Amino acid sequence: MKNLLIVSDKNKKSENIKLKVLKKVQNTQFKKRKLIIVIGGDGFMLQTLKKFYKYKKPFYGINSGDYGFLMNKFYEKNFLKNISKSDLIKISPLQMIVKNKFNKIKKSIAINEISILRQSRQAASVSIKNGSNYVIKKLRGDGLLVCTPAGSTAYNLSVHGPILNLNSNKLAISPVSPFRPRRWKGKIVSNKSKIIIKNLNPKKRPISAVADNVEVRNVVEVKISENKKIMFNLMYNKNKSIEKKIKIEQLRKEIGK
Repeated sequence: MKNLLIVSDKNKKSENIKLKVLKKVQNTQFKKRKLIIVIGGDGFMLQTLKKFYKYKKPFYGINSGDYGFLMNKFYEKNFLKNISKSDLIKISPLQMIVKNKFNKIKKSIAINEISILRQSRQAASVSIKNGSNYVIKKLRGDGLLVCTPAGSTAYNLSVHGPILNLNSNKLAISPVSPFRPRRWKGKIVSNKSKIIIKNLNPKKRPISAVADNVEVRNVVEVKISENKKIMFNLMYNKNKSIEKKIKIEQLRKEIGK
């Protein structure tokens, strides 16, 4: 693998940015840097992180999507300067181990969240444990999320879950349209937690488990924990770090915008 890798999503805006980036790095010492430049949106960044994290190189994202929470804004004039002075953030993903009704085991990682969702017209009915202790014995509704601090401003925020500081060492468990108990707001737990989610009625109320963008259907049990053996190194423009983006979202939530 080359020291400098540029990975681009397959759309016109991403390809145009890629051409400008290539012009910037050609005939410079910059192309010798150990770095992966990712051009696209948050979804494309998540795919690329999972594909290339084993190379243990930092990732610098350039946003060509909508919000781009994991990405940087592209400034053509100061592009090389921004990278050379960028902040480095380290993030560990969640590990999902799923058993389906056929007793098959599937493993996957998630940078943002793991979603447990009903897959039929019937509401999901699950129990949630943290180790040997119940978080809730029976939750009925559309499902729930277990999210990292980095993912707490994504789907989790849409279901009114808490926004976690990046250095909080916490995970958020947030219900999705809870029916019973109707007013359960979820729980914040330690990132050392071993979360076990069981489907209480797999035959009548089938559920799926989704790790970012990897789905497993007809789930019987899901085990979730933080995988400290994997570390993603994300680079952000100075004063535009993911921590600042999280604080902005926290402020917006407080004032109701």
